[in-house]
Amino acid sequence: MIKKIIALCMLSSLVIACKKEGNKGVVKSDSANTEILADNGAVDSTIAYNVSVNGTKTVKTDFVYQATDGSPVKVVFNYDPNNRTVSIRNNNKTFVLDKTEAKPNQTTYEKEDMKAVVKGDSLILHQGENIIELVKTKI
Repeated sequence: MIKKIIALCMLSSLVIACKKEGNKGVVKSDSANTEILADNGAVDSTIAYNVSVNGTKTVKTDFVYQATDGSPVKVVFNYDPNNRTVSIRNNNKTFVLDKTEAKPNQTTYEKEDMKAVVKGDSLILHQGENIIELVKTKI
């Protein structure tokens, strides 16, 4: 009988403790508008926020693209409204280009003699007279 009373007391204290703390496994959704607008005022369909379990938003997304010769290229998009850039890394070299133009289905990044045009799953690099076509890999 004493064991049942002790078990009942422990169970009731556990239930009370859970009610006080709440369910921490539930992720709260942010009802704020998370759409990023392109330079022309339309919703930029190439951008989406990543929201972690604790609710922090990140605006960087990285992908692996593949060149026509089969070599992998790491591409990191930074969607921070104050600093929109794309970083392209291949052969231990990183190029950072600034966002210059955004259309609903196409975004252009430029810096000096380099230009990158992102359209869907493709990224076309123009460097001087060289044109390099990259395609997003499906991992």
